[in-house]
Amino acid sequence: MKNGSIEEQIKNIRCFIPIGGLGKRLRPLTHDVSKPCIRFLNRPLIEFSIAELAKRGVRNFIFGEVGYTNYTNLFDQYGEGVSVSAKYKIQPRIHIKHQPNLDDIGSAHSLLLNMDYYDVQDFVLVVQGDNLFKFDLKDFVRQHMARNALMSIALVKVKDTRQYGVADLGKKMRIKTFIEKPSPEEAPSNLGSAGIYLFSPEIREVLQSDDIKRIMKERKRLDFGYDFIPYIVESEYPVFGYPIKIWYDVGTPERYLEAMNDVLNGRLDIRVSEKRILPRRNIWVQGFSQDSIKRRNEIIRKYNEKRLFLEGAVLIGRHTRIGDYSTISDSNIDNFCILDDNSYVSKSAIMDGCRIGNHTHIRDSIIGRQVIIESSHEHPTLVERNSVIGSSCHVKEGCRLLGTRVNPGLIIPRGMTYIDKFLGNYEDVVQLSS
Repeated sequence: MKNGSIEEQIKNIRCFIPIGGLGKRLRPLTHDVSKPCIRFLNRPLIEFSIAELAKRGVRNFIFGEVGYTNYTNLFDQYGEGVSVSAKYKIQPRIHIKHQPNLDDIGSAHSLLLNMDYYDVQDFVLVVQGDNLFKFDLKDFVRQHMARNALMSIALVKVKDTRQYGVADLGKKMRIKTFIEKPSPEEAPSNLGSAGIYLFSPEIREVLQSDDIKRIMKERKRLDFGYDFIPYIVESEYPVFGYPIKIWYDVGTPERYLEAMNDVLNGRLDIRVSEKRILPRRNIWVQGFSQDSIKRRNEIIRKYNEKRLFLEGAVLIGRHTRIGDYSTISDSNIDNFCILDDNSYVSKSAIMDGCRIGNHTHIRDSIIGRQVIIESSHEHPTLVERNSVIGSSCHVKEGCRLLGTRVNPGLIIPRGMTYIDKFLGNYEDVVQLSS
């Protein structure tokens, strides 16, 4: 185990973010976009993790991308870390490395490939690109070092153990058992893994061991939860738990909206914008240019004249126009959107570049990028009940979409009603329309 102050260890720590999944639970938002790059509160989701860790001193990141979409989205967006450092005023700047074009067979194998390729000999912090979290990194590292741990796992109390790796703790928080996604009957506790791990440098030798090679050969896989963590726990390596309280898995539309609502209302302490537009109200309209300031002043004026109703907590992006007598409640409207008169948006997210027609009613739903929703007083369009509309869709007036997911680029004919449907392609729309 390396010596040195906590600050020195954090400065040299490598933060590894595995990005290998298809994001199926968040589709259609992830149909053509890497999950960490989906829009969340007007920025790519992964930036919340990067900014939070950078604030706590982390400067070295490795993105373990697998697949063309994951790699190109992350590399084109973040490169070596220069632009994101400038955006968040991070000095000295962060450095981002990307997984070379080597095939891996799981998240733990991806870590091994990157540790070998970049000759990593420092502590490694693993976080997930689709999570929101806040914890004391200094204390995490301090307790890890004091326990002489090989691995420390951040743990949270969970309601459904079937979605997480679950740990059984012994004395002094040492993990005795770790089971990935057990049924409630099999679960040894309600303490789930937050997917945040801290590894000592010696982990590289363990990953290179003959036992791990045998596991990979037999299972054709080396996943953290299913394979690697159970192995090191059963092999009696020192693995410890570390409880944290503020953590969100933004892996489904329902959890996306729950996290969004908690951030907007201050239950999750993450700064979403610089300045509130109303005293003691969590209402923000973003933008610093003359044009965006003009748009913000227009929104404030309409609100004061009772020609616009902003209820609960609301985040509105740059250069977004909202029509008269519209209501926005506990929602996020992204940049460059146009909402016509009498729009109603409640507990929902509308991503950038959308056009929402008169009398559209949106509740508990997510609208993807550059979606057009037509609506009128005579034929209002309703989108409700955790519906998710993929990017660049065109919904004609008079439609009712309840609990429905629509893949990107589809056109929904006028006056259609879909309840608990998944519209994957044009044939699905035609078949269900007839």
